[in-house]
Amino acid sequence: QVQLVESGGGSVQAGESLKLSCTYTGDRYGANYMAWFRQVSTERRGVAAITFDGVTSYADSVKGRFTISRDDAKNTLYLLMNNLEPEDTAEYYCAATSTRPYKWSFLTPYEAWGQGTQVTVSS
Repeated sequence: QVQLVESGGGSVQAGESLKLSCTYTGDRYGANYMAWFRQVSTERRGVAAITFDGVTSYADSVKGRFTISRDDAKNTLYLLMNNLEPEDTAEYYCAATSTRPYKWSFLTPYEAWGQGTQVTVSS
């Protein structure tokens, strides 16, 4: 089992940037496939995902603005968010699984979740 802890959220103005971090501990193979999700009200949606060998996927709404990366030497997943928009306001969660998800943006394949970090973007 892997444990996840997010950090880096905050309040910014539209057009500014934030970088989220997610530190993982425990079973290293439990973090083979990782992703960021965000939740508004009760709806949680996939933002970006990355495989153990660095292959990335993005939601259309963040392509060209967000970059997901990982540093396994530091056991950390990142989400660099540029040109933030008020619509990006949400609670952001990192997630991990040991096996390849059949669809990266589906919630059910992920075995571990962080506690979330709030991002608020004002216009």
